[in-house]
Amino acid sequence: MHNEQIELWQHHHIFNVDKKAVEKRTLIVVLITFVTMIAEILFGWIANSMALLADGWHMGTHAFALGISLVAYRMARKYAKDETFTFGTWKIEILGGYTSAVVLGSVGVIMIYSSVERIINPLNIYYNQALFVAILGLLVNLVCAIILNCSGHAHEHTYHQHGEDEHTRHEHHHEDLNLKSAYLHVVADAMTSVLAIIALLGGKYFNFVWLDPFMGIVGAGLIIRWSFLLLKDTGGILLEREVNNPVADEIKAEIESDGDSKICDLHIWKVAQNKYACIVSLVTARNYSIEAYKERLYKIHELAHVTIEVNECRM
Repeated sequence: MHNEQIELWQHHHIFNVDKKAVEKRTLIVVLITFVTMIAEILFGWIANSMALLADGWHMGTHAFALGISLVAYRMARKYAKDETFTFGTWKIEILGGYTSAVVLGSVGVIMIYSSVERIINPLNIYYNQALFVAILGLLVNLVCAIILNCSGHAHEHTYHQHGEDEHTRHEHHHEDLNLKSAYLHVVADAMTSVLAIIALLGGKYFNFVWLDPFMGIVGAGLIIRWSFLLLKDTGGILLEREVNNPVADEIKAEIESDGDSKICDLHIWKVAQNKYACIVSLVTARNYSIEAYKERLYKIHELAHVTIEVNECRM
């Protein structure tokens, strides 16, 4: 009987969604981007174009970031049932994103240094070859954006407890922020390619030699900005920093809906992109059971793991 009771109250720790479709599309984009990155860096070096080099490195950092995401998707799926990951494997993806952001920032700083050096000591640029590769890079970015955007509409399978009535739960639609950031980064890559093309055209037809390294600095600025935003987002998740979290507001509203119960301590942390675990400590003068409080929180779709501590309020 004791073992049966334990099995009754046990539940899985697979909080994240199945992302096989996204994983496959990400792999395609990584391969396309990596090949194009090699071409841009190689021809940028041969053609002495800092704007093209900046575009190549920017695309390279994008390929690296997508590669990290791809590995994270696979590791999260591989170790999903590993009991040592007591709160799931989603944070692998976030840790990878944080590492990627550090690398991105470093590359941005190096590109700024190289561009300033090129302004001081200009070199001859082979505009025709550089323009060909820059336009090719732009086309590749547009193709990758289309591929990633299509994957954003792929069906994802979430894990629900048996007996859930979806009509009684609060439904909040969440995007895969990791995939969204990759998509936005592809768009930023396309913008950098446009800057490189503008710089090369300006140098070829108007002899604006300074425009190429200047656009290299602008491209590096895009890399650093993206790096900062990624560090901010991933760092906040790794440190469990939540500002104006609507889930916390919903928990407070549901628990204190009887007019008597009051939350005295609340801890919330993310276990997946749209899933949270929480510990609620509350005081009440009434004889409510823990199950009664859990039923109130049942409406909040984002909660995947709930622990409640009830303290009796004595007058």
